[in-house]
Parts: sequence; C-alpha cells; structure tokens
Amino acid sequence: MVEKFRVGVVAGTHGIRGDVKIFPTTDEPARFKKLKYVYIDDVRGKTVRVALSHVRLQDKFVIAHLEGYETPEDSRLIRNHDLLIDRADALPLEEGEYYVPDLIGMKVVTDEGEDLGTLTDVIETGANDVYEVSCADGSQVLIPKIPQCILSVDVEQQNMTVHLLAGLRD
Repeated sequence: MVEKFRVGVVAGTHGIRGDVKIFPTTDEPARFKKLKYVYIDDVRGKTVRVALSHVRLQDKFVIAHLEGYETPEDSRLIRNHDLLIDRADALPLEEGEYYVPDLIGMKVVTDEGEDLGTLTDVIETGANDVYEVSCADGSQVLIPKIPQCILSVDVEQQNMTVHLLAGLRD
C-alpha cells in the first residue's frame, strides 16, 4: 500500500513573501488548515518534510507558506511539484471507501472467473466514481462504482471482483 498521498500541486507563487498557490487534489481543501507539514520534492529531487503555515482558502486554491521558501524566486523553483502527506495524516475512510492510490494497479476479475485486467484509473463523476480497467487485449472497460458492479475489493491482496452489466464491454 502507498505510504504517502498527494494532496495538492504547487500552481505558482503568491505575493512577495514566498507564499505558494496550491491546487488541491483532495476532496477537502480545508484540510490544509489542519496540516502542520507536507512532503515535497525539492529542487534536487529529494523528498523533504516542510512545515506548512499561514494557510487560507482563495477560490479553488489554497494559499500557504512553506518553510524554506521565503521569496517568490524560491517558490518558483517548486512550481508543479506535488505536495504529499503521510498515510497516517489522511482523512479517515467510511465503509466501502478506498484511497485511490491503493486501487491503482489492482487485478480485476469478473464474478464468472475471467481475468478482466488491471485497474488503471478512477474517474470522478457527479453521481459515482467510475473505474477504468485496462484489458490484456488493449481495450478498456469502464465500470461504475455501484453495488451491482463492484462485488468485492481486497486492498491487501490487490484484487477486485466485478459483475459486468450488459453493455459495459461495448
């Protein structure tokens, strides 16, 4: 299982004190206000732990200060870098919910025993998520995350059992 999760991407600088504008990749952007630190790949490509402070929400972005990035010039160096957190700092899950990084790469089989392929993406839609499965023949199958289709998920064993409703393969 993945030990660190991406919660945002540095979109650019903000102001003259080195603050950064973060595009959140989490469902709860307000969670940044509770975080004390994040991990980021620095300019040398080394993942470092950085204190997070002065967090505020602005439109669809989070504005924050990262320790060690004190000028706009410093902060420009980490533009487009991912911000990560430890699994222990991730939001708790409800029954039947999974962290997306734990699902990617999972083996998918049908309830009829057919090896369907590998889960390669989770697409968020308004109603429910959709799982994208890449099949061995190069095709892709989109499976809605609904109880009629997703029969079981075993994160530890990295496999999922699905029922394909009529028309999902077409």
